[in-house]
Amino acid sequence: MVVDDHPMWRDAVARDLAEAGHEIAATAGEGRAAVRIAAAARPDVAVVDLQLPDISGVEVTRHLVAADPPVRVLVLSASGEQQDVLDAVKAGATGYLLKSAGREEFLDAVRRTAAGDAVFTPGLAGLVLGEYRRLAAAPAGPDADTPRLTDRETEVLRLVAKGLSYKQIAARLVLSHRTVQNHVQNTLRKLQLHNRVELVRYAIERGLDQDG
Repeated sequence: MVVDDHPMWRDAVARDLAEAGHEIAATAGEGRAAVRIAAAARPDVAVVDLQLPDISGVEVTRHLVAADPPVRVLVLSASGEQQDVLDAVKAGATGYLLKSAGREEFLDAVRRTAAGDAVFTPGLAGLVLGEYRRLAAAPAGPDADTPRLTDRETEVLRLVAKGLSYKQIAARLVLSHRTVQNHVQNTLRKLQLHNRVELVRYAIERGLDQDG
């Protein structure tokens, strides 16, 4: 799905994707329309611009990653501003690419986003990792306030932190895709987190991405 308020740019992006063999489930020029259309079109990946005429691309991203099933979002923006990048990632974007990227770089980013990889324009990845390290170094709250997770929820959380997709986790644990999603949603609710990116950060802070 392609979400951009400039018709010529939106059409060009959709055409490049179609020529590369991707199926275009839908296109949209406004944020609220994108959220509504995505619910029916159920795209695997959404390429989203940040600057939209009604709600922002960050807000669109937040809605799409919270959908069932969740949509992986690649933000394609003219802005390389630190706050824009961090806001998009905190909203749940899998990747962030500048519009100055070449066609092949863009198509590769879409393929990697579809696979669940974190994709960033060179230079932006370090910025995001630096923010995660800063947050991880912040004083943690009292352990007594930490909600208790079941053994299965902890197991799923550990695999999420390692970067496995829900499908891969389901295969690894011999569970259904829906069961894995339910475990993740229960964990998000218990920890009062909003999306998979925050969940991964929580797990990394507690060393759950490490083997042991």
